[in-house]
Amino acid sequence: MTEEHDAEYADESIAFLETLWGEGYLSPGGPEEVRAVLSGIDLTGLTVLDLGCGSGGIALSLVEDYGAGRVVGVDVEEPVLEKGRQRVRERDLEDRIEVMRVEPGPLPLPDGGFDVFFSKDSMIHIPDKEALFADAYRLLVPGGRLVASDWLIAHDDEPSADMRRYLDLEGLSFNMASPARYRRALEGAGFQDVELYNRNPWYRETARSELAALEGPLYEKAAAAAGRETVDHNIQTWTAMLKVLEAGEHCPHHLRARKPA
Repeated sequence: MTEEHDAEYADESIAFLETLWGEGYLSPGGPEEVRAVLSGIDLTGLTVLDLGCGSGGIALSLVEDYGAGRVVGVDVEEPVLEKGRQRVRERDLEDRIEVMRVEPGPLPLPDGGFDVFFSKDSMIHIPDKEALFADAYRLLVPGGRLVASDWLIAHDDEPSADMRRYLDLEGLSFNMASPARYRRALEGAGFQDVELYNRNPWYRETARSELAALEGPLYEKAAAAAGRETVDHNIQTWTAMLKVLEAGEHCPHHLRARKPA
């Protein structure tokens, strides 16, 4: 374990992101992008780990919409976790969904305890991708699947000036790595059938639409939920992000891999 994590997602940030992507969703695309990540994957009756479960929208969906038998959601952020716990209680799903706060580092969960290791745009916060995927491998049953999406950078060199400006505006613990490093880390951990799909074209267009909405019809709703200062700052952030998306340096990916049976 490493030292205790300081929360990065304030209530205003949570309110802003949920206004943009939907209640319980803190990453791009909301339920539709989750559907794309899980395309062709049958979760019926399976035990799923949701790494970076945030405010609980995806954990609920994994049970209610995809038939997962049990979901364990883990996150380092107490403010978002409390919202997730509340939503689980409201849906009376405490027998099927457990929401846990963890410290950065190896997860305090049993070897081979999960059929599926799922994560939606949360691994960007973890600097050691090699240790991350080694732990994912440990947690999966033989034949288990890793199914995830994450925000990647196109290279492992120093970020460009445009990327650095975007990261500074985000102000979060983003630890981006290249598709090549992700593949090496997955294969080095022992995973087989490693697949990476570049989602830059999709998010480039989506982010353009999001920015237009924030500057127009969504502005007042977002400001009412999160405050004008938060919205104005995020308009700057989205403008900077769109620049690196258009350059291809920022390249969100879907990832899949399998632990040998």
